[in-house]
Amino acid sequence: MSQLFSPVHIGQLALDNRIVIAPMCQYSADNGHATAWHRIHLGHLALSGAGLLILEATAVEPAGRISPADLGLWDDSTEAALAEVVRDIRTYSPIRLGIQLGHAGRKAACAAPWNGGHQLSQEQGGWQTVAPSAARFAEGDAPPHALTKEELGELKQAFVHSAERAVRLGFELIELHAAHGYLLHQFLSPLSNQREDEYGGSLENRLRFPLEVFRAVREAVPASVAVGARLSATDWVAGGWDVQQSITFSRELEALRCDYLHISSGGLSTAQAITVRDGYQLPFARDIRQQVTIPVIGVGLITDPHQAEAALTDGDADLIALGRGILYNPRWPWHAAAALKGQVSVPPQYLRSEPHGVKGTFKSGS
Repeated sequence: MSQLFSPVHIGQLALDNRIVIAPMCQYSADNGHATAWHRIHLGHLALSGAGLLILEATAVEPAGRISPADLGLWDDSTEAALAEVVRDIRTYSPIRLGIQLGHAGRKAACAAPWNGGHQLSQEQGGWQTVAPSAARFAEGDAPPHALTKEELGELKQAFVHSAERAVRLGFELIELHAAHGYLLHQFLSPLSNQREDEYGGSLENRLRFPLEVFRAVREAVPASVAVGARLSATDWVAGGWDVQQSITFSRELEALRCDYLHISSGGLSTAQAITVRDGYQLPFARDIRQQVTIPVIGVGLITDPHQAEAALTDGDADLIALGRGILYNPRWPWHAAAALKGQVSVPPQYLRSEPHGVKGTFKSGS
């Protein structure tokens, strides 16, 4: 039997297969509110047959958005807008739904990537950014405001409140975004965290705020809701965050009843030197997986079904996440099932599209 199409549990959450649609920012919200784009985009992916769909990085407060068009979940209005999207998906798809909650920190207030991705001034629609320290991400950026201890407490509560809203909306999994140079990652890395209090300096201190946020969220939601974290295993910069520190962080998360880890890399520094190739982040997932007992999701230019299968059978990861590859080919799980002799759920309206010669690949997902 194909490993990719075998069932798996993340905490108490049962998945039909090990294909995960990774969270991918769409920069298409209206003041934090989900729009028709999200209904079309997510509805489309919800019919893919993947075991789990994780919504894009969703800001826990307006200042936490990467761009003015980022999705948010911080008040009744943004919750109501997202509820419409979830309701539409649930009408036609049984796919398991997760949401990634995050805060951009010093990487906030930027233009959408197709508009250059540069930081916006307040006159251009930007805002004052925040961070562990008043250290800019890029030359020319406005310096972020260094968060006070009181503000850290408020931010922790913002994560909790957004998580509680996610539970009300019916999300079955919550992923805390501690990767790609955003706020929680900024606390982890010595390149961005230059604090001199108990939240900076030593590794123990740099872990403190991300772990406090995770603990607060885990305690605020039911045990039936899986809670995990995405982390960058390395900054790709000498003297920065690395895989050994990531292993320590992962063990601490596991001790706090973390249900899974999602292993990416980079994003913290403009000086990063990454050699990008197929599956380039899988070795990090493998290193961490060998040190924890909870499921590990691998991601990073995994495009071929046989490559994904090999990553599982070789012990690199327990699940495989797809990003750009599934945007390019939204029916990737269908093709993978045909190639690996697996079986995938599809809407009954699409059962007749099963290719000749691969009977038994499709099952009704109604």
